[in-house]
Amino acid sequence: MAAGIDDIAIYIPRLFMDAGDFAEARGLDPQKLVKGLGVSKMAIVDSNQDPACLAANACLKIMQKNKLSPEEIGRLYVATESSFDESKAMNSYVIGMLEQVYGAGSFQHCGGIECKFACVSGSYALYDNTNWIRAGESEDKYALVVVSDIAKYDLGSSGEMTQGGGAVAMLLNDSPRLLEFDPKVTSTSIKNEYDFYRPFGKETPIVHGQYSNLLYLIQVKNALNDYKRKALKTGLIDMKEGQSMLDHIDYFNMHLPYSNMGKKALAYLVRHELRNTPKWKEVIAEVGMEEPVPKDPRGTIESIISDSEFMTKDSEFTKRFAKTNTYQEIYENKVASSLIASKSIGNLYTASLYLGFRSCLEYEFQKGVSLEGKRFGFASYGSGSSAMVFSGVIKPEHLQIVKEMNLETEIGERQKLSLSDYEELHENKLEPNQSLLHAKKEFVLEHVENISSEKRGERRYAFIE
Repeated sequence: MAAGIDDIAIYIPRLFMDAGDFAEARGLDPQKLVKGLGVSKMAIVDSNQDPACLAANACLKIMQKNKLSPEEIGRLYVATESSFDESKAMNSYVIGMLEQVYGAGSFQHCGGIECKFACVSGSYALYDNTNWIRAGESEDKYALVVVSDIAKYDLGSSGEMTQGGGAVAMLLNDSPRLLEFDPKVTSTSIKNEYDFYRPFGKETPIVHGQYSNLLYLIQVKNALNDYKRKALKTGLIDMKEGQSMLDHIDYFNMHLPYSNMGKKALAYLVRHELRNTPKWKEVIAEVGMEEPVPKDPRGTIESIISDSEFMTKDSEFTKRFAKTNTYQEIYENKVASSLIASKSIGNLYTASLYLGFRSCLEYEFQKGVSLEGKRFGFASYGSGSSAMVFSGVIKPEHLQIVKEMNLETEIGERQKLSLSDYEELHENKLEPNQSLLHAKKEFVLEHVENISSEKRGERRYAFIE
């Protein structure tokens, strides 16, 4: 049975921090953010917003757009790494908000859980619900998968310049208009790591940036190798002599902790894919240097990072490789459009991969490119660590959805934050009733109980007309 994404909707907070203002305030070169990381704006949540209301707003948008009733939704999953409750699942909070609009008990039949595995959890949620549909368990109902996160780092930390927030809701069914997932090829790679994690009681993560970036690349490469094995075994692709996976995937969507990480990930995977093809000799000639090899090619990530000579040479090789016609053609044709939205929104953790997918659909359509029948590859990564690689094909009916996409209109009018307002919000100095923006036709957080011991931590939400 077929299964895939029928529609997609986004909800992005309208407050933002300008990268230039942020760089000036932190004594940084603005070009480090704009060109080095690919960040121009970072979406920042207001004092009356949390990951649950971001998710609920995205769900409401997609249900209203498709004129769906609660009875038509069989499952509602929320994937996040910004959870504020160590027991109660976030989808329960979302259902509670939606029932303020659709009526008490209207979603009581709707199964689901909160998924957690850092940024890859949204992909696991999609995979689980796709198989629920394929198994015939859905009884013609939709699955609603929403990825929602607030990427927040300590003030003054290196990660502070890669913040963001928002939610992406995806509607799944057995006759998708947008994208149908390829069956029996989804592949994963998993390992116990401490590249990025957030201990209990800590609002911001502990990050080992260089280590995490390299682990991301390696884990995705491992998953891609398994994807290739499955794709060949199932007959999904027929790889001719001299070809690589690049010849069979029209677009790549990468996990985007910041926009330019997509470029780095693509460069790494392209090198890996072309290395054993006849094309590689041409690439080396264009680069003008041999590809460096670490002293201990089978060593640990720590040993590779500590190999300073290799790291220096590899950095130089990557810079040269990224300027080659071979790489530039692949980048422009397969990845560039997926990075546009991230530049003006920032890191969305679980939602970053799917914001990239949404971005690619809109901006390729604007360029007049026909997407029908094109295969999209998804490279998903979550710290801790796991990668997932999967793919799907764009359906003929996708134009019904894509032609209406407009990122600016869907976000709404945005308000730039001053540094002082940003820092007050960051340090949680404002109560929900002290929000900087006036909500309209959306869910907001009204109150968090901090006095009564019996109700401590309870959250109240409201839908503002």
